[in-house]
Amino acid sequence: MNRKMIVILSALGLLLAASVSVFAQGGNRNGAPPRGQCAACLAAPAATQPLTAAETQWLLFLREEEKLARDVYAAFYGTWKLTVFSNISQSEQRHFDAIGALLERYSIADPANSQAGVFTDGTLQTLYDKLIADGQASVVAALQVGVAVEEHDIADLESALTATNKTDLKQVYTNLLNGSLNHLAAFKSHLEVLGVTP
Repeated sequence: MNRKMIVILSALGLLLAASVSVFAQGGNRNGAPPRGQCAACLAAPAATQPLTAAETQWLLFLREEEKLARDVYAAFYGTWKLTVFSNISQSEQRHFDAIGALLERYSIADPANSQAGVFTDGTLQTLYDKLIADGQASVVAALQVGVAVEEHDIADLESALTATNKTDLKQVYTNLLNGSLNHLAAFKSHLEVLGVTP
């Protein structure tokens, strides 16, 4: 094998290693999720103990909160056609599904409405309506809404983590938290490119 071929193969190897590193960290600057099954959906399968009232309330709230994020970003993609909104909306669908799997495991009725932008929780309905209105003003405003949504999600997931000692809930919440941190970084990165301090 000649020296030129060795150099090319070495460069390809470094490029592949870099790509694997990006996906291992949960996505890219556009908020794209890693390939394959959502890590958030890989919680331990057995439900051995009933949920406390606090655990149940968090699951119900988080199910609709993930729907809110998904629906907001899908709407913004429709308006602004930025890939980051499409990618993160798809990721939020995986988060929504992960919480749905927990609801099913613990035999809890799903509060989520199948219609986009419609919520059982009145507070989330009011918040959704405001976020949509705010994000229609400009692409910068829409990205700033994304930052606010992810910061809110992060705070709620941290609270939900402290409210449970169940391994399966902790695993899902931790994975969702890592996803939200990646989404937050993606939105902030886009704002910085536009010359806006997040």
